[in-house]
Amino acid sequence: MSKSMSSSVVTLLDSVSALGDLGWEAYPAEGWEEISVMDERNTPMRTYQVCNVMEANQNNWLRTSLIQRHGAQRIYVEIKFTLRDCNSLPGVPGTCKETFNVYYHESNSDTPPPLRHLRESQYVKIDTIAADESFTQTDVGDRVMKLNTEVRDISGLSKRGVYLAFQDLGACIALVSVRVFYKRCPLAVLNLARFADTVTGGDSTLVEVRGTCLEDAEELEPPRMYCSADGGWLVPIGRCVCRPGFEEGDGHCQQLKQAQRQFK
Repeated sequence: MSKSMSSSVVTLLDSVSALGDLGWEAYPAEGWEEISVMDERNTPMRTYQVCNVMEANQNNWLRTSLIQRHGAQRIYVEIKFTLRDCNSLPGVPGTCKETFNVYYHESNSDTPPPLRHLRESQYVKIDTIAADESFTQTDVGDRVMKLNTEVRDISGLSKRGVYLAFQDLGACIALVSVRVFYKRCPLAVLNLARFADTVTGGDSTLVEVRGTCLEDAEELEPPRMYCSADGGWLVPIGRCVCRPGFEEGDGHCQQLKQAQRQFK
């Protein structure tokens, strides 16, 4: 029986856990703004917001620092945000939007070109993000936070890390948290074989992992399992058995007592 067959998550970025300023780059200066707010436990947290809904032709960019992927070919981006209902903003012309765009750029460099020189073609669009729930002035007065959570994944990564970029075209948004993580199949023991902690593959590929027999065990048939893209172990093949003079108990090989060896 496996000691641990469920997926595990490795966090690469969590904006909520930042001890100081996030220091992400914003352009132009009158666009995204980093502010400090209190969460439900009255703990200060850093967020970015923008609300330039009165002027047309908005194109406000916000870019993270390099997020190193540590060998992961597929990473996940979890965004928690609030978004204002345009109809609840009095006197706002038709320039108000209720979506924003998320992009990424693969890089080996810690120092990308300044955002003012950004070429959109260098970035890959992940998705246009819309809110399931938008808030109104009434919600603001009642201190109700209508928080949205969206998760997207990026596959086939090969460079040292990625930059995430958020593009606002005229919405009233607050990025409450941004978390980037990858999944792995955790260390597992099955059929007297140990399977190492394994990073999942890119896309929907399976990673074949060869097991190593536990102490005092030997291969009956080479033990193998597959690490799925979701971080779960699949399709156990082969097994190890206890070598002569030992028997299986509690998932490992125990030495037979002298009397048992003579009897056998």
